[in-house]
Amino acid sequence: MDATVHNPDQYMFDFRHIITNGRKKIGLLIGAGAPVSVNVGSPDSYTPLIPNIEGLTSQVKEHLPAAKRETYELIEEEVGEANIELVLSRIRGLAEVIGTTKVHGLNAHEYKELSQSICAEIKKIVEVSLPQEGNPFSDLVSWVNGITRKEPVEIFTTNYDLLFEEAMERAKTPYFDGFAGAKNAFFDPSSISNNDLPVNWIRLWKLHGSIGWSQNDSGEVIRSFSEDGEIMVYPSHIKYDQTQAAPFTSLFDRLKSFMLEPDTLLIASGFSFADAHISAKLSECMSANSTSAIIALQYKGLSEEKHAVELALTRPNMSVYCQDGAVINGVKARWKLGEEPSKNWDRIRQEYWNEDGFYLGDFKSLCHFLAKSGGDKTYVDMSMGDSSE
Repeated sequence: MDATVHNPDQYMFDFRHIITNGRKKIGLLIGAGAPVSVNVGSPDSYTPLIPNIEGLTSQVKEHLPAAKRETYELIEEEVGEANIELVLSRIRGLAEVIGTTKVHGLNAHEYKELSQSICAEIKKIVEVSLPQEGNPFSDLVSWVNGITRKEPVEIFTTNYDLLFEEAMERAKTPYFDGFAGAKNAFFDPSSISNNDLPVNWIRLWKLHGSIGWSQNDSGEVIRSFSEDGEIMVYPSHIKYDQTQAAPFTSLFDRLKSFMLEPDTLLIASGFSFADAHISAKLSECMSANSTSAIIALQYKGLSEEKHAVELALTRPNMSVYCQDGAVINGVKARWKLGEEPSKNWDRIRQEYWNEDGFYLGDFKSLCHFLAKSGGDKTYVDMSMGDSSE
């Protein structure tokens, strides 16, 4: 690792070319780190718009009644990790199978109530609006709208919030999330598999459900903003059966289909790759399709982004860009600035590099970079005529 280095300028020149020419099929994988990058506090006191998984877990547990919190903590010990998603999956699994038998003091009906309480707390935390001023979600939509594309942009997100929906609606940008209808929109898997909507429609695939989803009397998942029932639906890590299979298998199949299409690029931001189900699916697809690629822009250093780094070391068509270094073509090495790839590149370098190193692992910085790239017609004209791509 000491003898080999990666030049960030070289790879960012290529990356900027790809995101500005509008010809490549691009998808985005957005995780919990995205809303964390939006500060709604003061410059001296950082308050994320929505906390990360650790923060969300802590807040949900804190607001549960004492009796329910005690059971929650016992389940947390079983899971072996303070992770709201894993705990919720275990709780829902118990609700399905134990009937009147009590486990940690609760029966199946009481575990269902606990699940609903957790979902209600999650909804309170993530049901926030974007700041009225500039924000990364609006910057990302601006980038999508700013370039004429041959292929639609697809956004895959594990987040429950409605921030992407709000940003697109503010910009009057049409999008499709797999549901059709108005009052109680129903999930339509055939529309996902066909994918024949106009190119200017953004595809928004919520892999872990949404606070806008609920279940109707028949147990089917619908998109409804009613206050009744279990508002947020999350796919169980234990098994995908009955109603939970209806939206989630189709959404994961869409991710697989995207990755198996020729010459596709998935840009990941705010995603740790700790989700074993998603990481396994991506690994499988990269193995099957050598023309697909992932560029993962990670917030921390190489040593702290172990899940992304481990995956990239086994898949040469996945690159991981961290603050202090990268894994590219299966080679893990530190960053080292080199020869500038074009005239006046020092101005562009400031958009991804500072005294701390590479900083596009921050979702806010990435979206600002994308928006500026889309609006930089000088660069677009120059890169479109470059013979090195």
